Amino acid sequence: MEFVYSLINMLAEMAPYLLFGFLVAGVLYAFVPSGFYRNHLSQPGVLSVIKAALIGVPLPLCSCGVLPTAVSLHRNGASRGASTSFLIATPQTGIDSIAATYSLLGPAFAVIRPVAALVTAFIGGMLVNREDKADGIDANMEVDTIDAPASDSLSGKIRDALRYGFVDMIQNIGKWLIIGLVIAAAITVFVPDGFFTFFAEYPLLSMIAVVIVAVPMYVCSTGSIPIALSLMLKGLSPGAAFVLLMAGPAANFASIIIVSKSLGKKAAAIYLGTIVTGAIVIGMCIDYMMPRKWFTMPMIASEAHCHLHVGWFSGICSVLLILLLINALIRRYIPHKLEKMKNEQTTIIVKGMTCGHCKAMVEKNLAKLPGVESVTVNLASGETTLQGNPDEAAVREVIEDLGFSMD
Repeated sequence: MEFVYSLINMLAEMAPYLLFGFLVAGVLYAFVPSGFYRNHLSQPGVLSVIKAALIGVPLPLCSCGVLPTAVSLHRNGASRGASTSFLIATPQTGIDSIAATYSLLGPAFAVIRPVAALVTAFIGGMLVNREDKADGIDANMEVDTIDAPASDSLSGKIRDALRYGFVDMIQNIGKWLIIGLVIAAAITVFVPDGFFTFFAEYPLLSMIAVVIVAVPMYVCSTGSIPIALSLMLKGLSPGAAFVLLMAGPAANFASIIIVSKSLGKKAAAIYLGTIVTGAIVIGMCIDYMMPRKWFTMPMIASEAHCHLHVGWFSGICSVLLILLLINALIRRYIPHKLEKMKNEQTTIIVKGMTCGHCKAMVEKNLAKLPGVESVTVNLASGETTLQGNPDEAAVREVIEDLGFSMD
């Protein structure tokens, strides 16, 4: 029962803030014009790097969803520095994860996390600009990856905001949120108290160990929060926990490969180096320069596995969030039956898609090709069905331009 108590308490703490974050994410999607992001990142120099970081921090995209978006921005005129800045800032945090960070880890983490994303994104973008040479832009290929909803009316936009925030967004991070909560609950219950106190005398060593574990794996910015909380409760320093919060969502092997291919090996090296170095430097500042009381865990967290601490409001929010998670996961993992059509049908397998944003980008960009009447993607299997008679080479080119691969 201790495991169940811990899981329920963490979910109840996060649920109201997550629901608020999903709502704001939907409003950003539905009411901010699609050309806004591209228009503000096309200017060369410092200003575009700063704008890319400022736009990326609240934008609710995970590290997989941000990749095709950044590639598109670069193809449509954004400098390599601005694209790198966007890549670094966006997956580290977002409206939803800022709210969830405040709920579980307190105001200090909630403030430091977006500030760190801004600072590291600016440094990384400026370093890439410094290395940058005259970089030609492919004017013949536009790949739209930041979608604008089709609705023009206020009621339509509200509907789009609710659908994106409470369906699409939850599809994107739902699995990772559940995994993060389960891992956190398991750590809280099964790892002995003080297990990580060995590292207390060697904070730099603990941060390097966290980097080695965090970089290869994928964990979204929201899913990393309960894991960081549980590790801190077992003795890991706040600075080392912050390294997980920063490096885990922002860097993984897939993103490094795609950045290298799209922006160049130097940009990829700067991208990874900025994230890792920034995480460790800021983590050291947290452990040595900031008051430890700023990072004291709330009493409910330290007793999360002993008793239930669920109020009526957080209980209602928890039930609503669970229902939304069930709905999103059913939509994502249970294939919909395709209606039989008389048109010619082509089925391919697209590899590398990991979220609803990836799915939407593949569907939208393939649908633009001549001869394609409709596109349906099964995210769980990667099976992509095209109605019509498109050119295979053109299909492959679009998929690879988005950063995916095709069987």
